[in-house]
Amino acid sequence: MNEEDMAKRLAALRSEHRDLDTAIAALVESGGPDQLQVARLKKRKLLLKDQIAFFEDHLTPDIIA
Repeated sequence: MNEEDMAKRLAALRSEHRDLDTAIAALVESGGPDQLQVARLKKRKLLLKDQIAFFEDHLTPDIIA
């Protein structure tokens, strides 16, 4: 996977992460949220966060100080 592909994937992951934030907030704000669904979305959001960190780490050049 080249840098351009990684940057595109990173953008898609960030977008999905933001969308999950919105979905979780909407479920919590609605009366009687489905706790199982909220838990699944939060778990997915954590997985995305790990993937985002992985791609950011690979796209950021190492700087030796």
